[in-house]
This record gives sequence, structure tokens and C-alpha cells, in this order.
Amino acid sequence: MKIADEKRIEIVEDKTLWKGWSHLRKLVFDYRKQDGETARLSWEVFDRGHAVAVLLYHAGRGTTLLVRQFRMPAHIMGDTPFLLEVPAGMTDGEETEKAARREVLEETGYAVKTLKFLFSSYMSPGAVTEKLHFYAAEVTDAEKVAAGGGLAEENEDLELVELPLSQAIAMIDSGEIVDAKTIMLLQWAALHL
Repeated sequence: MKIADEKRIEIVEDKTLWKGWSHLRKLVFDYRKQDGETARLSWEVFDRGHAVAVLLYHAGRGTTLLVRQFRMPAHIMGDTPFLLEVPAGMTDGEETEKAARREVLEETGYAVKTLKFLFSSYMSPGAVTEKLHFYAAEVTDAEKVAAGGGLAEENEDLELVELPLSQAIAMIDSGEIVDAKTIMLLQWAALHL
């Protein structure tokens, strides 16, 4: 029996524990191990769905455009609650490229002309369904068509921050940038730009 054989998993119960902005589920399933023995397991899964993240860079200035925003989990962990991040958000059922363009416009005010798909990744596959689709976009001043800052109806309060790309990458080592999706995209930039 191969470890990647999906026939080894049979869900016997899928129960909603909480549903609001996100969905917390309890899954009970039978898992047939490689030795043939079957174990009944219980797993809590935080269901988030698909999301997008976009690295914006201004090649002419050698900069990247990030947003600083409040994050309650960082606050309750005792860290600064205002994280520097790439523009990102849930797809809300949209195709990923369309959602990426929407999020960039809402958060930064840039209407990007060209988006380059980079890769997809599960951000915390041990407990969270969120699959993040990563993009990069070179921007120009002409593409800045709105104020950005997020949506008022979602109580978003984002600050647009433009930094030299080299400084943003160095901020990973200094601990000033701690958001995983932002680190991944900045490391992609270090390798490819």
C-alpha cells in the first residue's frame, strides 16, 4: 500500500463546531495505516478556502508596496499587532486572478495591468484548509487610480508602505516582517527579480 493512496481515508462524520466569517469543523474518519491497521481519528479543521497574495514591485524605483494592518492573533501572542504584509485576501468564490486584482485595488489603490501567477501553497495544512495562490505584479505610478487603505464596510484600516525591495528582504532577518505569505513572496523576489 502506498502512503499517498487516498482510498485509505474514509470520513464518517463531518460536524460544524462554529460557522461565521470562517468555518470550524470536526471530522471523524477511519485512517488505514501502511501496515493495514485502521484507526478512527478525530481532527478539527479550520475551513478557510482559497485566498490570494500579490507581490507588488516598482522596478523603476526598486521598491515593493506593502500594507501595514492590525492582526489580533499577533496581538494576543504578545507581538506588535500591526504587521507589514503583501496585499492579500480571500477569493470569495472568484477566479484567483480576478480576486487578486480586487484585493490589490482595495488595499493599495493600484489597478494592476499584468499579474504573473507564481505558485500555490497550503499555509498550515495540519489544521487549516486555506490554499493561497501567489502572484507578482510590476506596477507604475500610472496604475495608482484610488486611495486604497481597504474597505470601510469591512472596517479595514491599512497603511500603504513603499520600501526598497532590499530593505524589505532584510526586514525578514531583523524580525520586522513576520507574515509567512509576505516572507515567501519576498524570498521569491530575492531569487527572481
